[in-house]
Order: sequence, then structure tokens, then C-alpha cells
Amino acid sequence: MPEAASGWTEDELARLGEADELEISSIRPDGTDRPFVTIWAVRSGNSIYVRSAYGPDNPWFRRASRSGSGRIRSGGVDRAVTFVRIDPADATTHEALDAAYHAKYDRYPAEYVSPVVGGVSYEATLRVDPR
Repeated sequence: MPEAASGWTEDELARLGEADELEISSIRPDGTDRPFVTIWAVRSGNSIYVRSAYGPDNPWFRRASRSGSGRIRSGGVDRAVTFVRIDPADATTHEALDAAYHAKYDRYPAEYVSPVVGGVSYEATLRVDPR
């Protein structure tokens, strides 16, 4: 499979982008994997992004940000990854991600979608890169 510029294959990007949920785990300081947490994720361009629905103080987000690496699995993809925090002031990226979250998840009630678009979600956004 050819790789996209991000290091993901086109097949992985399609599978991850189409999957409703993603399981994410960060690495503990001793090198072991933490338990997986199920979250929503979107594809934007050749990248995969996740946001904490409850802002940067959500425990999984703090651990992933601190660790910088972990593992994801979804849509038949199981990969070791790195987590890259996105600058909250990066309006272009955040607007694209808001649109991607709306396009993918607006079939759910607004109370589930609203916490992952706009406002505090910009403080709690990670790009997920394969390693």
C-alpha cells in the first residue's frame, strides 16, 4: 500500500477516517501501555486527529499529551503512534477539524457533538501520527 505524506497508508487513513470510534492508549513512564479509552476521531487531509470532549484536563488527554506516544486501534488498524498537540491558535486547522467532526458525527445529538467542536476543544486537540 502506498504511504500518504503523513506516514499513514491510504488504506489506514480510509479505515481510521470511516470508523465511528477509535481506541487510544498512552504509554506509562515505565514503558507499558495504559488501558485503551474509546473516543471519536476524524481524518483531515492525510492526518488523524482526536479531541478531548472535556478539555485539556480530561485524564486520557493529559496522559497522552505528557507521554507523547501510545497506540491506537480502529477499523482493523492497530498502530504505535505519537501524539502532537495542535496550537489552539491554529484557526485553519481547527476550522477544518470542526467541519470534519460535524460531517462525521452530526447524526448524533448536539450534546455529544458540541463538546468536540469550537471553544475548549481547541485546547485539547492532538494529531495522531504513526511511529
